[in-house]
Amino acid sequence: MATLQLQLSSGYQSSSCRHLPISLSYPSIRCANDRQLLFNRIAPVYDNLNDMLSLGQHRIWKRMAVSWTGAKLGDCVLDLCCGSGDLAFLLSEKVGSNGKVSGLDFSKEQLLMASSRQHLLSKACYKNIEWIEGDATNLPFPDRYFNAITIGYGLRNVVDKRKAMQEMFRVLKPGSKASVLDFNKSTQPFVASFQEWMIDNVVVPVATAYGLAKEYEYLKGSIREYLTGNELEELALDAGFSTAKYYEISGGLMGNLVATR
Repeated sequence: MATLQLQLSSGYQSSSCRHLPISLSYPSIRCANDRQLLFNRIAPVYDNLNDMLSLGQHRIWKRMAVSWTGAKLGDCVLDLCCGSGDLAFLLSEKVGSNGKVSGLDFSKEQLLMASSRQHLLSKACYKNIEWIEGDATNLPFPDRYFNAITIGYGLRNVVDKRKAMQEMFRVLKPGSKASVLDFNKSTQPFVASFQEWMIDNVVVPVATAYGLAKEYEYLKGSIREYLTGNELEELALDAGFSTAKYYEISGGLMGNLVATR
């Protein structure tokens, strides 16, 4: 099993992204324990289910999310709520071997999957990724540290979304962008109804075949409790971002917030 590193190493030095030693004595993770346990349970099949349930479309959405950050060679970037690492790997390709990617998540099992994938893929630039177990509402990084941030299908699962947005603002450098990809909470009745139909008649039945019906039944409720595009824009502006623009994608089933510090 691949070793999971829980702190930034000192092996990489760059004028644009200086590595700092980070204590492992984080405060307790302030996120719903049931959701944390849920993501630990689904970790082994998470990637396969994403491919099946989206017919591979999630890879396109994730590339769009990374592109919106404006990340470039040599940048120091963060993939927040990184899960098994899809966005972190894409960011790594953007920033190159001289850049640095930090992937942070509250699920140790997801991070172990990400670390295993990193070693299996063995692409040169992927060596620049560090996996960190941590709390999205209390990031273990100094102010104005990152050139870009992504968070894919994560903000919806954070209990204190306002605090998470404030933390993203705090650790971003001025002029840098955060890109937040997730299910879209549509204000259009037809889209919302179709989204719920898909969850009930496609997502949950497929998850049932993996013995994970209960783990995926939460989706519908979590989307209902999530924020609309306008509400996400307001949340980002309230946190201090200078601009915030929300894009509906895939017919309004998904959405992406782009916020500039």
